[in-house]
Amino acid sequence: MKGPLAIALIAAGAMFAGTSAQAAFITYFGEDLNNSATVPLSSTPNSDAAESAFLGSLSGVGTEDFEGFATGTGAPLNLTFPGFGGGSLDATLTGDGRIKTVSEGSAYFGRYSVSGTNTWRADATGDDGFGVDFGQDIAAFGFYGIDIGDFGGQLLINFNLSSGGVHQETVPHTVGSGGSTDGSVFYFGAIASSEDFLFTSLDFDLVEGPQTDIFSFDNMTIGELEQVTPREPVPAPGTLVLLASGLLVAGSMLWRRKQSDSGN
Repeated sequence: MKGPLAIALIAAGAMFAGTSAQAAFITYFGEDLNNSATVPLSSTPNSDAAESAFLGSLSGVGTEDFEGFATGTGAPLNLTFPGFGGGSLDATLTGDGRIKTVSEGSAYFGRYSVSGTNTWRADATGDDGFGVDFGQDIAAFGFYGIDIGDFGGQLLINFNLSSGGVHQETVPHTVGSGGSTDGSVFYFGAIASSEDFLFTSLDFDLVEGPQTDIFSFDNMTIGELEQVTPREPVPAPGTLVLLASGLLVAGSMLWRRKQSDSGN
């Protein structure tokens, strides 16, 4: 097919391709591998870059580093974060877990803190393991995970949506074997792409490998929809039709000009 119609259809097709099925979450991930159960990583540039990108998409949020809790404090752990317009957001860590203190420069079976000395010792064992309950609509959730998947487990996060149903995200960390990735660190963040994917709670599940894995959970950040930095909206279908029409006119003019030039 040649001529102005072909030009318009190609351009319109490219624009409509950008409006394919919407992803539930925009995710952020970075990982720094280690292979030591006793020596922590001295720096985590990939994980830190992912956290910076995640936080850069939010405004007015706060991060819980667990330094204000006494070691051994168990679940449920009630937390409060700054919300939009001076309000506050609540989070409750539930299930099998407790505050663990590990001195700086050392690791406890591969687990340690990425800031300070305290972490939440988390157990990723499906429904009976580790979860976070917000009791309200939340749009953003991010955290550091240390020493997860070193014995073959793949971490999944189940987001319980406000609209009903569950959306599952796979954390794309390296899956080790026999402790081959002891002490590795990753950062994972997820931001709902629209109001349809706001969530009120989530839980961690481990598939493949062992039935359970204990890891350090640190520097948790949450945010509501109003705290998400506005992004450029995808053009509505009606706008795309108008753009395609304009391209058709422009293509027609270009075609006629070429025909006129070839006749001279």
